[in-house]
Amino acid sequence: MPLPPAPTKRAASLAREDYDAPVRTASKPGRSKKTRVDDAAQDEKPVARLLPAEQIETRAPVLAKEPPAPAEVVTARAVTPANDDAASRDRGALLREPAPKRKAAPKPAGPAKLFVLDTNVLMHDPMCLFRFEEHDIFLPMIVLEELDSHKKGMTEVARNARQTSRTLDALAAAKEQDIATGLPLDATGHREAQGKLFFQTQVLDYKLPISLPQGKADNQILGVVEALRQQHAPREVVLVSKDINMRVKARALGLGAEDYQNDKALEDGEFLYSGALALPPDFWSKNGKTVESWQQGLHTFYRITGPIVPELLINQFVYFEAPGEPSLYARVTEIRAKTAVLKTLKDYNHLKHAVWGVTTRNREQNFAMNLLLDPEVDFVTLTGNAGTGKTLMALASGLTQVLDDRRYTEIIMTRATVSVGEDIGFLPGTEEEKMGPWMGALDDNLEVLAKTETSAGEWGRAATNELIRSRIKIKSMNFMRGRTFLNKYVIIDEAQNLTPKQMKTLITRAGPGTKIVCMGNLQQIDTPYLTEGSSGLTFAVDKFKGWPHSGHITLARGERSRLADFASEVL
Repeated sequence: MPLPPAPTKRAASLAREDYDAPVRTASKPGRSKKTRVDDAAQDEKPVARLLPAEQIETRAPVLAKEPPAPAEVVTARAVTPANDDAASRDRGALLREPAPKRKAAPKPAGPAKLFVLDTNVLMHDPMCLFRFEEHDIFLPMIVLEELDSHKKGMTEVARNARQTSRTLDALAAAKEQDIATGLPLDATGHREAQGKLFFQTQVLDYKLPISLPQGKADNQILGVVEALRQQHAPREVVLVSKDINMRVKARALGLGAEDYQNDKALEDGEFLYSGALALPPDFWSKNGKTVESWQQGLHTFYRITGPIVPELLINQFVYFEAPGEPSLYARVTEIRAKTAVLKTLKDYNHLKHAVWGVTTRNREQNFAMNLLLDPEVDFVTLTGNAGTGKTLMALASGLTQVLDDRRYTEIIMTRATVSVGEDIGFLPGTEEEKMGPWMGALDDNLEVLAKTETSAGEWGRAATNELIRSRIKIKSMNFMRGRTFLNKYVIIDEAQNLTPKQMKTLITRAGPGTKIVCMGNLQQIDTPYLTEGSSGLTFAVDKFKGWPHSGHITLARGERSRLADFASEVL
């Protein structure tokens, strides 16, 4: 018996196009809901053209000399119409094929540079030795002396200095080679580093201006850079330092100098992922005939196609606002090849959907409240200027899910203890009493939330306040190492003052059933040597975007008072 004819399409395409039931299109939201898939129509669809998975796998070498590459599909929580059966879900499993391996990026042309690292770079990022790709690294002897003098203590700088010393020791002991010829940086398994590490093994002859003190460590490093520039000409020798004055002096002497850029998630804070995207004004006129829609519970789903799909990310919000047209506010729940599924939102602007007596006042706040109350979203980041409602919404949604829904057992609140001005000294009392002065924002927002209950009377409000206080725990970040939070609602306030390493330490404390909310204002960074691009909050927003169980929104409009809004703009 001859074999059936070979399929002309890939398995993923057949499963997607030839198996799906016809769905009527909806041109705009708010129209008639005659868009449900009819079971009878789905049964009438011919399915004989799809070969079983076993035949496709066994016949692949016979059908073509070069089998086609598997389709790359980005999948989140699958959203299907209410009348999809188990067979359609099984067919969807055919789409979960491994993505093709990405080709390695070509190496840039040109000779490798020689980077001279300042001590502050090594103490800022202990892994910086492996961040320079094919270029070589040179460490002056004075840098090793400064590392040794800073390794004592329990501070972040001391820990990084010790880690750097261990890394240097591992590189020196990995292979028996002459240090003068350079140590390969990939000897300890870091294959991305293709260059070599050089130590200063001899006295270098250099001349600096008489106005520069010769005994200062910074000037000695500048002298080493000058000597290397003359010795390795025309090879480019560059000083890498986090010290601005050091770079200014190097450029004044005609030496190449750069900042350490690898710690920055973004070059410019304006390019930070905002979490929301406005649909173009001609979206419905161009794509209305191809949009599929269906109703599932209280939400409406839309499957869209077109050039806007590659710009979308999972859990990103999209909105359409135009005069004379029905508005659309939705969240991306699924992306498959060239199609995306949008899910309409719950309107928390209305009083009947108030969360602990709080209603949202603008579009971005409504987006944020949908993220905060979604049990499938484990990690939420909120950014925005002062007075945009970050802390109030996080507390209100936390109290609702702890006291009303019993989804979490308690609220844990912490923040970076970085003062704006001079430190007032040691604080007496227990851990929570010491954290009390830092938690003024918590007290202010609890006072607002307590006023929303007006029918209980004075005794009822006092009892409510006691209940709320018993379910909120204030913890210090200094004692987070090694902890695991189970079924907790964790709020990290003032997260813009955290380093990426501190942010990783806090997020990895989450156990099963825990939700973490990070909020902050990137324009109010008080930690020294931390910028908008290198903040831990920026780092978390950039790394978690597109993950199915995380979401971010940038709050745009202040709602505190007209005085606070005006001050944020003009001061």
